[in-house]
Amino acid sequence: MISKTVAQQSLRRFAVQQPYAMRWTAMNAASPAAVAMGRNIQARYNVTSTKTSDPTKILAEQRLRRPVAPHITIYRPQITWYMSGLHRITGLLLSGPLYLFATAYLAAPLFGWHLDSATLAATFASLGAVSQFGIKSFFAFPFTYHCINGLRHLTWDTGRAITNKLVIQTGWTVVGLSVASALLLAFL
Repeated sequence: MISKTVAQQSLRRFAVQQPYAMRWTAMNAASPAAVAMGRNIQARYNVTSTKTSDPTKILAEQRLRRPVAPHITIYRPQITWYMSGLHRITGLLLSGPLYLFATAYLAAPLFGWHLDSATLAATFASLGAVSQFGIKSFFAFPFTYHCINGLRHLTWDTGRAITNKLVIQTGWTVVGLSVASALLLAFL
């Protein structure tokens, strides 16, 4: 039983060593018993200083000597940045109200609300033209942008149009088509 335990421990310790430890030669080979007892494990000793100083001061000094990573302000903004953020925002603008309305629709019978199609259509028709256009625009642009940009992403998934030039061209195309189709939907 002890030999089985020694063999298992040696295999476990051997498995967690660095990958280069897998290359065995006659010079650096260790017996399973030596591995199991930890005789061939490298140790890293703590370096201590006789000076007693405040750890926060040491940390501050170390921070002063660290290299500074480039900040986002040194990069030129690209259309892909803005479109990626806008894609996420439009997804939230579409899904948030959908979940709220679905919850309200399910709770409507409990509270006596009338959220059926006829009531909603009559309420929307009673609004002024400017209000109707504003509401339709508020939902039309996120919908068209998210759909068209989603098609752009699906095209990228096939491995097409991933060059820098085509990414920029398709980005501006998505913006133009989204605005045009949103205005068309809002004026209907």
